[in-house]
Amino acid sequence: MDMISCYQKIKDFLKKRTSKSLGMKIFLIGLVLFSFLLGGFLGFHFKNYLKEISKIPLFFKQIGEKIFGYSFELPSPQSLLRPSSEIQSSRSSRSSQDSGCPACAVQVSQEETIIKVVKEASPAVVSIIISKDLPVLKEYQEYPFKKFKDFFGDDFFFEFKIPEYKEEGKQKREIGGGTGFIISQDGLILTNKHVVIDKGAEYKVITNDGKKYEAKVLAHDPFQDLAILKIEDEKNLPVLKLGNSFSIQIGQTVIAIGNALGEFRNTVSVGVVSGLGRTITAFGEGIIETLEDIIQTDAAINRGNSGGPLLNLRGEVIGINVAIAEGAQGIGFAIPIDKAKKAIEQIKKSGKIVYPFLGIRYLLITPEIQEEKKLKVDEGALVISENKNEPAVLPDSAAEKVGIKEGDIILEINNEKITLKNSLAKLIQKYNPGDKIKLKLLRADKFLELIVILGEKSS
Repeated sequence: MDMISCYQKIKDFLKKRTSKSLGMKIFLIGLVLFSFLLGGFLGFHFKNYLKEISKIPLFFKQIGEKIFGYSFELPSPQSLLRPSSEIQSSRSSRSSQDSGCPACAVQVSQEETIIKVVKEASPAVVSIIISKDLPVLKEYQEYPFKKFKDFFGDDFFFEFKIPEYKEEGKQKREIGGGTGFIISQDGLILTNKHVVIDKGAEYKVITNDGKKYEAKVLAHDPFQDLAILKIEDEKNLPVLKLGNSFSIQIGQTVIAIGNALGEFRNTVSVGVVSGLGRTITAFGEGIIETLEDIIQTDAAINRGNSGGPLLNLRGEVIGINVAIAEGAQGIGFAIPIDKAKKAIEQIKKSGKIVYPFLGIRYLLITPEIQEEKKLKVDEGALVISENKNEPAVLPDSAAEKVGIKEGDIILEINNEKITLKNSLAKLIQKYNPGDKIKLKLLRADKFLELIVILGEKSS
């Protein structure tokens, strides 16, 4: 007798017995459950016969589906021998496959990762509030012709007054805001220099849970848009882990967190790294700076996000959000975290940021500049000041001491060529104040080599 005939006979039999008896239906359901438990129990103790024994609950399951017209699912006896985590993983995988969307599992996994990173990072991201004593102005009405009133009389002019203002004391007001993040448990905070550039202002930081702290500016980086603040009398603050920026890849997912528009604390945006090695001229708060080797991202960076962290999916800081492209959508920039590590270590050791200093103003040569200025080379650093009020070679600098002159073209530092991607500033940062370096330069038609002892510029 085949299996289908067997089902039909059992079905006919049970229909006769159950047409007037609800108890028989209950009995059948109990029988199915009992067979499942029996199969699992026997399977656990007789693993060698598991394949055959496991057919018992399946057999009665199929009978129930034929008779009652609905389906139900029972775990296999094998599942009793697997840990629950493995079972859950198997179900999740099967669900993704059954939906016809293999990419969904990846998407869900990435979303969960982003949520986890944001949750863990947010306590260490702070809003920086800038306050300053500003004059309180009171408006009053002034008669503009009072000097002529005595001469011409009261009726000569129309009764005409204009508003004037006078100062009546000062009041502390919020004048701006930015973002920073905690890098040490005792309260060191990394942010942008332009966020905390006003020496006459006071700075307060607010954590994600609403706690407020007074903060002191320890140092402004003299060459990069970076600054370090300090919260006093705190020893157990949450910190962000610093990653590395040398391994960043175009296309990798990044997360930006910041005090958007100086109003919306810990705003989160997600995007990708859309460019590397950018050179930009950033301006704001009275500062104009050329920033090199900058990360470009399409993660939304709004005003107020300056100084906030750019994170990878491991929750590590790979950049410090610094600027947005005016007139563009989805183009923001961040300073690679590796550029800040040296400054952080110097602050921890000596309380200041120190850089090697050559002491010149220069222009990186491109084919266009070569043609414009009729130069004999198409790369290098042309010593020149574009402002007549500023000298190309700074007085008493390392460059002046060895006789570097305006119009010289510095070609190499310690046999490394100066190019657009390998700028003079980038090469100089490899050294420390007091180091000796060899410069190769072109003066008129002559190549010269000079030994320079680098000076120092500090915060």
